Amino acid sequence: MPDKVFLVTVKTGARGAQDLDESLKEMKELAESAGGSVTGSAKANALHPSPSHFIRGGKIEELVAAIAETGANVLIFNVDLSPVQARNLEDACGVRVVDRTGLILDIFARRAVSSDGKLQVELAQLQYLLPRLVGQGVIMSRLGGGIGTRGPGEHKLEVDRRQIRGRIDHIQGQLEKLRTHRAQIRRGRRQKGLWQVAIVGYTNAGKSTLLNALTGADAYVENRLFATLDPKTRVYDDGSGKPILFTDTVGFIRDLPHGLVKAFHATLEEVLDADLILIVVDVASEYAVEHRVVVEKVLEELGASPKKKILALNKSDLLAEAERARVQDRFPGGVLISAAVRQGLSDLIAAVREALA
Repeated sequence: MPDKVFLVTVKTGARGAQDLDESLKEMKELAESAGGSVTGSAKANALHPSPSHFIRGGKIEELVAAIAETGANVLIFNVDLSPVQARNLEDACGVRVVDRTGLILDIFARRAVSSDGKLQVELAQLQYLLPRLVGQGVIMSRLGGGIGTRGPGEHKLEVDRRQIRGRIDHIQGQLEKLRTHRAQIRRGRRQKGLWQVAIVGYTNAGKSTLLNALTGADAYVENRLFATLDPKTRVYDDGSGKPILFTDTVGFIRDLPHGLVKAFHATLEEVLDADLILIVVDVASEYAVEHRVVVEKVLEELGASPKKKILALNKSDLLAEAERARVQDRFPGGVLISAAVRQGLSDLIAAVREALA
């Protein structure tokens, strides 16, 4: 039975009204991707967050009433909460409280398939959970089922902090071996004279669909945020030029938790070593411009800003002709495509070859 989720979007000094609307829409998609059923939502102002609860007393009373009315058993916040704030909110509201990073980690735990992906998720979760472990207190009692509780598992968390730090050190050692192994693979490709293109973009922009359309790959595709975590590399070879290796990478998102960027560095190094970065933008989204900005920010954080880049303006089949012209003006130099119906792919390949040449 899915968790009944009540969403709380908090307006801080950095967020405007439009940002809050986008955040609410995204949080709904994230909650549903985590297997929850959204029963309601509320907005709150916290220009000066309370150290104890993040939000103030009057809003907490409103949330308690809303929980009783909707039957929600999970409160999800669009901001990150300190361990103290999360515990106090759980005590005040009587339900499980999950913050934004906890929710994204939960989705990653559901999506990780390969042993590498699972290791990277476990590292991020352990680093997130370490300051939240309070013996047999409220956080420990929440483990075992539902949003915000998936991941390493109770048997790995019911140990003291020293053992958890030891597990973190062990995983980091395993991931260092993974980085070395992947670097060797990339060197081998380069010695064979193959071009390497990293496909990046906001989550659910259509990266995996594009990889499948270009190369006949079988990358997992679903209309959900973070549908795939494990990078997949496939070759494009139409016989008219040098073969091109395309690598699908994990999707980016606004305020991507720093711990996740660090944990997935072994995977995201595919981006750093690429000859070209192909940014996929969902131009049918009303937030296309904002999403492109987020992607550029994450690339900057990774140190990939100086790389050659081209834009694939995806899902253009969902636009009217006039909208397509506006999109082209908004993203000059971008190539209009639709990976789903295989439109514009020859133009995209021509642009990729030109950029690589």
